[in-house]
Amino acid sequence: MAVAHRVYAEALLEAAQDQKRLDQARQEFEDFAAAVEESDDLRRFLQNPQIELRTKREALDDLLEGSDKIFLNFIRLLVEKDRITEVEDIYEEWARLLARQERVLELELQTAVELSDEEAAKVVQEIEEASGRDVVATRTVDPDLIGGLVVQAGSLRLDASVRGRLQQLRDELTATT
Repeated sequence: MAVAHRVYAEALLEAAQDQKRLDQARQEFEDFAAAVEESDDLRRFLQNPQIELRTKREALDDLLEGSDKIFLNFIRLLVEKDRITEVEDIYEEWARLLARQERVLELELQTAVELSDEEAAKVVQEIEEASGRDVVATRTVDPDLIGGLVVQAGSLRLDASVRGRLQQLRDELTATT
């Protein structure tokens, strides 16, 4: 994450909070980032250095007509500072800042087999109770885990898998005393 991404994300967050329009900014930035991600044409347009910034601004003004003033000014600022090519990275930082502010813990649950929705909800509930935060979990399946689960939250990794336990035992057995 570049420092500039954080600076721009924080600027939008503070401006939206100051004007009490965080929900509008959140929805519009989410929609815009999704449009950039889904449209190769839009992404190429924004990233093309041969297109003048004025042309990009005019096109984005048309595209975002009727948008919240704070968000529209934010996009105009990104164009003016020639940072519109980094809008996806800035959005990722924005989402991370929002999650931290709202005390949402984003994590990944890896299991050896697909969890049912009920099983996943129970695991998430236990993590919410232990952490005192709301949890948003993505689920992945890794059959090599054999059993159990691995929880990854940022750089913190909790390995309660059979594979992890076997590796730990292997390490203990081969350690020199």
